[in-house]
Amino acid sequence: MTENPQVPAENHESAEQHDSPQVPTAPRPPAVPASAPVASAAVTSPAAAVPSALAPLPPVTPQGPPPPPHNGEAFRAPAASRPKRNAPVALVAALAVGALIGGVSGAGATLWATSNGASAPVIGSANPTTITVNDTTSVNEITAVAAKASPSVVTISVASSNSGGTGSGIILSKDGYVLTNTHVVTLDGAAGDATVKVTTNDGRLLNATIVGTDPISDLAVIKIEGVTDLQPAEFADSSKLNVGDTAIAIGAPLGLAGTVTNGIVSALNRSITIASSAVPEESGTADQAPDAQQDPYGLFNFDVPGQTPSASSSSTIALSVIQTDAAINPGNSGGALLNSDGQIIGVNVAIASAGSSGADGQSGSIGVGFAIPANLAKRVADEIIANGSATHGLLGASVGDVTDEASSTGSSQVVGAVVKELTSNGAATAAGLKVGDVITKLDGIPITGKTDLTAQIRALAAGSSATITYVRDGKAAQVDVTLGQLN
Repeated sequence: MTENPQVPAENHESAEQHDSPQVPTAPRPPAVPASAPVASAAVTSPAAAVPSALAPLPPVTPQGPPPPPHNGEAFRAPAASRPKRNAPVALVAALAVGALIGGVSGAGATLWATSNGASAPVIGSANPTTITVNDTTSVNEITAVAAKASPSVVTISVASSNSGGTGSGIILSKDGYVLTNTHVVTLDGAAGDATVKVTTNDGRLLNATIVGTDPISDLAVIKIEGVTDLQPAEFADSSKLNVGDTAIAIGAPLGLAGTVTNGIVSALNRSITIASSAVPEESGTADQAPDAQQDPYGLFNFDVPGQTPSASSSSTIALSVIQTDAAINPGNSGGALLNSDGQIIGVNVAIASAGSSGADGQSGSIGVGFAIPANLAKRVADEIIANGSATHGLLGASVGDVTDEASSTGSSQVVGAVVKELTSNGAATAAGLKVGDVITKLDGIPITGKTDLTAQIRALAAGSSATITYVRDGKAAQVDVTLGQLN
């Protein structure tokens, strides 16, 4: 999540082809007022691949009056349902937080959480953001998805005594439950009692309260007060995604509510790491290496206005995400990533930046955005609504990368996460794993290192069963494990 003055923050089958929705030809309608005011923010070009220092995003300042009216009419997506994809892919995992900066696993890039910040309380525009169609003869798939799903995406404004910011959210129910990111509703952890307001797609500005947060997955649920007529989003099965599938993002980047961008699913099960002071410290035996995956460049710090980041107060967390090239920018946090049927496939959470341009800005979207998979997001949301919190699996093993100097496994040269330590009475010990075993898959999902394994374990609920594939003394084997619970 970006604050002012400072907040830096993969088993597939081919997808079935879908035809674009059919829209009847109609004459050009009379003039209709434009749907929302336009704001702008300066962004700068990327600099070094791995910066030694990070610059804050500039504040978003409205520029001038709303644009002049243009012709348009409200467009409704056809009611007929479209065929569903049937290609199976393993569920992607998650865990992460915050107003965070982090590194992409195996890449020299900087991660920025994607909510938009400001130094003073921010209230979203109350103007409607209805999708309009100026030429009904050239409507495409993206237009139909935007028309169907936009009413289910809201803009969230959060304010505390000395700071504020905006993000996006996804409507879960008619009576006001909304899914977003933890770093949106807590202002990157800077506010525990923030005031939350929501601007709906039809222009209503409403109060909301926080139902619960889950820093491990960077997900949160809020409840809008006094409503019964909202349009819930429809969730897809994210385990059936394919690389190359259509990906359409809707949210409020840079405060511009109702913004629609499109691209494809660039990768699945992409593990990234980000840091958060909101996440409890984990011991060296909590499914990660004792070094806590420290970043040599000092990028894994929680950056909050008026505070000095402290590496010792931040946990570095692994998050398995959907990667997309749909443009995602600060303010998209908590917003929707959708398929060609207008169904939620992910919750936008972070972007990678090639570098900082200096003290007054950082580069914008470079086509490397990340979203929490829909299956994980839906599970966490349901648990928060039911219990006020969500659970996550615990393997009970300290792991490292095979490529680490201390992780030699004799003649074995496989890629994976090597077991370094085991907790007594832990899930890994009970399943018969031993120190030196190299874990190469979890439920069929390839594991290339400690970040992958941590992310996949955390994506599963406490008490879940999983199948681990591992290599011991050069021989591959499988074992079923029942996960413990991360406290």
